Amino acid sequence: MPVTAFQGLRGTGEFDTDHRPKNFRELFTLMEPNGNAPLNALLSMGQSEATDDPEFKNFRDELPDRVAVSSAAYASNVTTIVLNAGVENKFFIAGTIVVNGTSGEVMQVTADTTGTNLVVTRNLGGTSLAIVSGDKLFVAGFAAAENGVTPTAISFDAVIAYNYTQIFKTAFGVSNTLKATRLRTGSKEDEVMTKALKLHMSDIERAMFFGRRVETNGSTAAPTRMTGGLLNSVSTVLDATSGAYSGGIISEVKFDELLINTIFKYGSKQKVAFVGWQVAALLQQIGKARWQPTVMEGTYGINLMKYSTFAGDLLIHLHPQFRQVPGMDNSMVVVDFPNLRYRYLEGRDTDLLENRQSNNQDGVLHEYRTECGLELLQDRVHAVIKNWSKLA
Repeated sequence: MPVTAFQGLRGTGEFDTDHRPKNFRELFTLMEPNGNAPLNALLSMGQSEATDDPEFKNFRDELPDRVAVSSAAYASNVTTIVLNAGVENKFFIAGTIVVNGTSGEVMQVTADTTGTNLVVTRNLGGTSLAIVSGDKLFVAGFAAAENGVTPTAISFDAVIAYNYTQIFKTAFGVSNTLKATRLRTGSKEDEVMTKALKLHMSDIERAMFFGRRVETNGSTAAPTRMTGGLLNSVSTVLDATSGAYSGGIISEVKFDELLINTIFKYGSKQKVAFVGWQVAALLQQIGKARWQPTVMEGTYGINLMKYSTFAGDLLIHLHPQFRQVPGMDNSMVVVDFPNLRYRYLEGRDTDLLENRQSNNQDGVLHEYRTECGLELLQDRVHAVIKNWSKLA
């Protein structure tokens, strides 16, 4: 069966017997791609990059909307319009064509807008139309006069974002007596080694979702750093109990609107949604009525359900740890994988460090160690929905 294409992951992406893991992190995801760390399983087949500093940075850049908002109502003959303060106002330079998104009025800017005063020629080629307070005015091109001069230059800078790598350690050990004892269940050292790796990957997975970017004792020789996870880094957070919603209700119609206007507004047309069991049940109800969810077989070892919409494809995975973590049963975390990256400090990706015991200890002590962090290349391409408990 051909492998389903998946945006943001390298190669064919299949976790098969020919896949050669480079470290214990990839070994774990090869053994248990549907285990307790599915985000890390997908990241291991996606974009991973070493960093030579525990604080890593990236530049986020995107095209501006170039939309301004009128702060008051104006008759059709008023040529100076006061705008709400905003960074988008600077794009309204002399010669810019401006359209009122509500009335359709076409105007042309006659002087560069440096603050909130927009000076324009009103109602070009049309009837007299007024402006209502709160009307959105958007840039609709530029019209230069014949033999005109070069317009005012405009530019915009990228925003610098940063995060930290976090040192994860999980120790395990057995006494030499237990190590030498023949057990019917097999080697106790091998057993605790496997369990420790599962706990280690579970710790990293939880930090990738719930961690907060913090550095303590940063000016000392022994600082502690924690990486910022998705829930504390993504700015697009939709709460089903506040704002435009109440009572934990997001209807099928409202969810469609979320997909079109928010979740797929930026970034890829294929995203992964990690959900709790309550959200999975709600999506199943929607799917039975209309969407017909389909299983994405052979998709990098991860079981996904695809919901196809006009806006894009949402690939759903019921996250096993969302059953364990309080408050996540009614949550959805939408991830755009081409804009997410696993970062590890050079030479300190997941590894097994053996024989950490002291010289006089009658036993063995080992540890798994990873120094890694999560990098969001863009912010608004990801989203979080919380407290969603009902459809109607």
